Amino acid sequence: MHAGGDRLHGTGGHALPFRLVNNYGPTENTVIAASGTVTAAGEARGVLPGIGRPITGTEAYVFDAELRPVPVGVPGELYLGGAGLARGYLGRAALTADRFVPHPYAATPGARLYRTGDLVRWRNDGSLDFLGRDDHQVKIRGVRVELGEIENVLRAHPAVREAAVLTTAPDDGPAGTELIAYLVPADGSSALELAELHDHMTRRLPRHMHPRRCLALPSLPLTPNGKVDRTALPEDAREIAAPAAARRRAEAPLERRISAVWAAALGHDSFGIEDNFFDVGGHSLLLASVRDRLAEELGGPVRIADLYAHPTIAALARRLAGAETSAPAPARTGGADRAADRRRGAARLTAMRARASGDARTSRTDRTAETSRASRTPRTTEDPRASRTSHGRAERQ
Repeated sequence: MHAGGDRLHGTGGHALPFRLVNNYGPTENTVIAASGTVTAAGEARGVLPGIGRPITGTEAYVFDAELRPVPVGVPGELYLGGAGLARGYLGRAALTADRFVPHPYAATPGARLYRTGDLVRWRNDGSLDFLGRDDHQVKIRGVRVELGEIENVLRAHPAVREAAVLTTAPDDGPAGTELIAYLVPADGSSALELAELHDHMTRRLPRHMHPRRCLALPSLPLTPNGKVDRTALPEDAREIAAPAAARRRAEAPLERRISAVWAAALGHDSFGIEDNFFDVGGHSLLLASVRDRLAEELGGPVRIADLYAHPTIAALARRLAGAETSAPAPARTGGADRAADRRRGAARLTAMRARASGDARTSRTDRTAETSRASRTPRTTEDPRASRTSHGRAERQ
């Protein structure tokens, strides 16, 4: 069986009684550019089916924004060329010039490549992974993120049938641009465990690519062409949250103070004392403000290392309570004390340099004096004539 025309999501994780071939190709490169057999083994490892290798007569390149080839495993835009390449868009010269670009590595003058706008990456076996559309790239805290890559990881979870990832507005809350995932359960129910989703993403994605919120839908809205209609995704979908029994609220005074600081930094209070700061929307850029607010709230210094090592409210409260009881004296943090320390350090450094310079001058003076004395002292050499005379006189005697 041959599949094509849309993204293939898998085989259900079991062997098929026939050979399944996944085909990829835009109309501009009529019409199949890459093809490959789909196996259940890759899907069992949580990997979505690839789009295969370029077929005979097709050239495929994966370039970065500067038209430089990217290494294996690094995402880039797919460029196609070869015998199947179209001439362009009829009557649309500007669009043709934008999408059909000069071939940077062709020996034939006038050769061109088609910019597909699709993000892919090479596998070690020479086949291609389809990651999504280039126009679905966003920046999260200065890092370019492909939403399709996150969607692929979410779809690889056995309890998820379909996924779509969007971003919030850049000014929506103090945490800045954030990711929201819309998920359709695999069995049609709503039995999606937030802890399992976080664990699944942690093993496959860096922290900045984790959606802050996961929402459940019975199905994703589609356009007349069968594509996901992202503009129609509802804002009031049911949020997948940890069970109320597992999300314990802060009770101890220190826990409540830490919780208030978290809520101010994150822009929400949908977390419990056992929730990880980085799983509820926190990131490294927020840690400095959390540290400063905690230090002001508690009246003492708080280390960034403690926030990393104890990312839950409960663990951080235990750490801070232990530090308060074990610390022999509060650390000096005043500006005057720091300035005094710098002055004393500079004075010690100056004294050390002066001693080193004095020792060097003394050593040079001693060597100069010794050389001068040696030059003034007359040399006592035995006159060879006197030696011969004395020797001769002694012989005659």
